[in-house]
Amino acid sequence: MKAALYTQYGSPDVIFIGDVPKPIPKDDEILIRVMATTVNRTDCGFRSAEYVISRLFSGIFKPKNPILGNEFAGIVEQVGNKVTSFKVGDRVFGYNDITFGAHAEYMVVQEKSPVLVMPNSLTFEQAAPIVEGAHYALCDIRAMKIKKGDRVLVNGATGAIGSAAVQLLRYFGAEVTAVCGTKHLSQIKAFGAVNVIDYTKEDFTKINDQFDVVFDAVGKSTFAKCKPILKSNGIYISTELGPNLQNPFLALIAPFTKGKRVLFPLPTITKEDISFLLDLVQRGIFTPLVDRTYTLDTIRLAHEYVETRMKVGNVIVSVTQTL
Repeated sequence: MKAALYTQYGSPDVIFIGDVPKPIPKDDEILIRVMATTVNRTDCGFRSAEYVISRLFSGIFKPKNPILGNEFAGIVEQVGNKVTSFKVGDRVFGYNDITFGAHAEYMVVQEKSPVLVMPNSLTFEQAAPIVEGAHYALCDIRAMKIKKGDRVLVNGATGAIGSAAVQLLRYFGAEVTAVCGTKHLSQIKAFGAVNVIDYTKEDFTKINDQFDVVFDAVGKSTFAKCKPILKSNGIYISTELGPNLQNPFLALIAPFTKGKRVLFPLPTITKEDISFLLDLVQRGIFTPLVDRTYTLDTIRLAHEYVETRMKVGNVIVSVTQTL
């Protein structure tokens, strides 16, 4: 089968298209013909190993799983002998950040992993980007313990995480102020932001306002810079480790301090989580924002684009063009 491979860490140039054996599902696994996937910050982070700590999971000296891709949508082609919840021909979508593998024509996942049958009303390109950004946002929102009426500022509101966060926060009853670029102000307001700030014209850390939570969905600010716009017991959450890995450290000491604090929850995901997200999609409450689509043959360009950190929402890769 055709797959996008990487056998060393580095820039997008380490990605190449090659042929590898089609995987064979174990008794508790399903074989999926991948129709669509995404390239996201997680993929790029593991590929570049910019944060050396990622090598503890992906391989110290070289990648142990040479195929990236954590989001997928496709068709079940084969099921293991002990699989009971899926059958051949099922249209499925899901997430796998343990072994990855979606940047290929076929992948295997465990039956118990975060994968579900997708509704016929969705295309593969619509289903593939449901999970990655939204599950990070959902994890952080749960850590915030949002109450109806809480005021939350989302920086980076056009990213996969940020655009999902705006919509999910609105669902949970928060009043959202979103920070994004000029071209996308109306789109983010349509997603439920009460107020929008154009970062090309105004520094959100210097506005005369205060919030219960500042959610930096792109990791371009710091706790210190955001302190003035946090309420006395306000929370700062970032999707990045921060300068000198400060965010996990500040989160560790938060229980021993009073007042404004940092949270840095470790992301988790379950079948129940993606079922919840799918329900919101079907009810029109959450719509993954999509920037552009590439093919598997041009996936290196997708990596290059994501690394500009200027993408809007999700970058889709169409893997299989025809059935």
